[in-house]
Amino acid sequence: MLELLEGALAHGDWLELRFHDRKSRSVLVEDGKLEGARSMRHAGVGVRTLVNGAWGFASTSVLTPEALAGAVAAARAAASAAAKRRGSKQPRLPSLSWRNQTYRSPTREPLDDKSLQEKIELALDTEAKIKRGGRRITSSSVRYSELIDEKLIVTSDGARVRIADTKPELRVTAVAAMEAELQSCTVAEGKTGGFGDLFARKSADEMVEKAVKVATDLLRAGYVDGGKKRVILAPDVVGLLVHEAIGHTVEADFVLSGSAAAGKIGERVASELVTLCDSGVSEHEAGAGGVVLVDDEGVPAQRVEIIKDGVLRSYLHNRESAARFGVEPTGNARAFEFDNEPLIRMRNTYIEPGSTPLSRMVAETADGLLLVGAKNGQADANAEFMFVVGEVYPIKHGMLGPLHRGTTITGNAFDVLKSVDMVGDQFAWELGSGYCGKGQPAKVDAGGPHVRCTVTLAGKEPT
Repeated sequence: MLELLEGALAHGDWLELRFHDRKSRSVLVEDGKLEGARSMRHAGVGVRTLVNGAWGFASTSVLTPEALAGAVAAARAAASAAAKRRGSKQPRLPSLSWRNQTYRSPTREPLDDKSLQEKIELALDTEAKIKRGGRRITSSSVRYSELIDEKLIVTSDGARVRIADTKPELRVTAVAAMEAELQSCTVAEGKTGGFGDLFARKSADEMVEKAVKVATDLLRAGYVDGGKKRVILAPDVVGLLVHEAIGHTVEADFVLSGSAAAGKIGERVASELVTLCDSGVSEHEAGAGGVVLVDDEGVPAQRVEIIKDGVLRSYLHNRESAARFGVEPTGNARAFEFDNEPLIRMRNTYIEPGSTPLSRMVAETADGLLLVGAKNGQADANAEFMFVVGEVYPIKHGMLGPLHRGTTITGNAFDVLKSVDMVGDQFAWELGSGYCGKGQPAKVDAGGPHVRCTVTLAGKEPT
């Protein structure tokens, strides 16, 4: 394959060729029935070229010299057409000292060591345990999925990079009912690596236990009042906040479009207790779902300190944006499959842990809430957000109360980070399951420690 790609380099000026062979498998079990078991393969070459300051992209799934030459010609034609209409030209890409090697994600118990049938049995057994969780459980589902990737990236300016990466995921959902009311809880793990990584923190049985308990307990849970509240965010909610409401604002293409982070390098945007990073490596805890050791431009993935001690220090860059800003690329160019063009994307985004135990955070909160269970929501380029959390635990006079029903939190993410006055000492990756969307999917992760701050809860304020 390397010889084939190198042969295609002769057909253009600046060229990047990315061979990507992806095997994906998934198993879905719902209410005792195997609803699907799929095994697919998607392979080909994506071609990018830079002509007269404009980009062109094409792809082919036919792996012959003639097909690659045709894809190169198509990419060059697209770039030439774009160059005639583009006002601002792309500056020359920064030169790099390439580390030409094979990058393999750390793996415990490789996924290929288990057959598809064994993975089907895992899903069937896990779903059956949900149904045995109690008389209130009326519906259940389990989805197992995995991505197994092999890549080879070559560029006309010297990159020769191989990548081997695997990402498994297990998602467990329990639905409980009482009279006409339904409550549900989903517990999911998505990791980089193998089965040893997927179940390193909690077993499938422990995931079932959590989903069943929370879904059942929510049937009897009360509600909390709305308004501005002092809260402790669990690591999954921290992860949702920093990914959706901060991380996207510092992706350099969004910065160039005028996001809330534009022009703020060197300014204080958070409490001095907050250091917020994005890394291709799994920091603090192994197996983060967004591990990217080298990006899809062949650039080694850097650990980027986006915010350091409350001050905005960096954006996230590919080679193009790095040239525009006069900085080094950070390894944030990512393409989901061979026929996707690389975009600036996050990898593993997190707040660095602090020094305060959760027990002390609770004990020193006279009136507040512990928010757990990030579910969904949205955030804008101005850092305004609205997120749903599934579990709320009131804190009164330093004592943690019983489970209450979920709520919606809103605010401006930078204002929330400025209100942080305690950062926990325990760290967790929590958002490795599912995908981030930005024109195309991407496997990412996010997390951090517990964080105490101020947010606004939807609902009626107490009178």
